[in-house]
Amino acid sequence: MLRGMELRQLRHFVAVAEEGNISRAAKRIFLTQPALSRQIKALEEEIGQCLLERQAHSIRLTPAGEGLLREARDLLQHAEQMLERVRSSGGALRLRVGYAPSLAAGILSVAVGNFTQRHPKVQVELLDLSTAEMLAGLESEKLDMALCVGQQRQTRGLTWSPLAQVDWRLAVNRNHPLARRSKLTPQEVAKEPLLVYSRREYPEYWNTIAGWLQAHRQKPAVAGEYDGAENLMAAVESGLGVAVVTTQMARLFPNRARLVALSSAPERVRIAVGHRSNRSDDKPLAVFVEELRKAALVLA
Repeated sequence: MLRGMELRQLRHFVAVAEEGNISRAAKRIFLTQPALSRQIKALEEEIGQCLLERQAHSIRLTPAGEGLLREARDLLQHAEQMLERVRSSGGALRLRVGYAPSLAAGILSVAVGNFTQRHPKVQVELLDLSTAEMLAGLESEKLDMALCVGQQRQTRGLTWSPLAQVDWRLAVNRNHPLARRSKLTPQEVAKEPLLVYSRREYPEYWNTIAGWLQAHRQKPAVAGEYDGAENLMAAVESGLGVAVVTTQMARLFPNRARLVALSSAPERVRIAVGHRSNRSDDKPLAVFVEELRKAALVLA
C-alpha cells in the first residue's frame, strides 16, 4: 500500500532518472539538491534496494532502478489521469502557491484559512521553495503565485503586489554573550562566525547581507550555508554561529534563539505576492491575494 509520501518520491525519482543528474533534476522539480538527495535516499531505504549508482557528475540506474522507473511511470500516469477525472467531475480547482517560510510566517496560514472558507472547492497546494525556484515556477506556470521577497520591477510577464515590510535581527544562541545586548553594530556581527542561507539558492539574501557588511567595510566570516529556515535556526541554536534573519523568524521559532536588534540595519525586507500578469482576472487567485493583504495588515 502506498504511503502519503510515496507518489511524490516516485515523481522525484523519475525526474532524477530522466535528467541523469541530481542537480538538473532538482532545478526541474523546484527542490534544493540536498532535499532531493534525501528524498531519493528515503525511497531506497523504503524499498530496500539501491536505485542509483552515483558517479562524479551523473547517475546511472541499477537494475532495480530501471525496473522501478518503468513501474513508476505507469503508476504516476494512472494517478494523474485519475485525479484529472475527479477534478473534472467535481469541478475542483487548485492554487499552487510557492513560499519562503522565513517570510510567510503569520501571513500565509491566516490567508489560507480565510480563503478556504470562502472557496471550499479550491485546493491550496503550498510549496516551500527558494526565490529562484519560485520565479522559475511562475514563468513555467507550474506555480500560480509566489510569496517571496518583493520585486522592484514588473518583468517577464509577472505582476507583484506588495504585502508587508519586515526588519532584520541577529539570531544568536540564548547562552551567547551577545544575547544580553539590546543592539549590535555591523562591526560586532562581522567578528562572529556567520551562518547564512545557501548563496546559490538564495542569492537575494546573500546580496543583502554581504552588501550591508561591505557598506560598513566589513567582510562576512561565513561558517556555514543552509538550505532552509529550519536547518539555519537549528545551527544557531546549537551554537555553531550567528545569523542575520528577519523578524518573522520569531514567529517560526520563538524558542530557538534570541533575536537582537541591529544598528544601521540592512534595508527592510519587502514581502510581495507575484503571479502571471495574464491571470489578473482569475477570481480565486484575486481573492487569495486579497486575503494575503488582509493578513499582512494584521501582522503590521
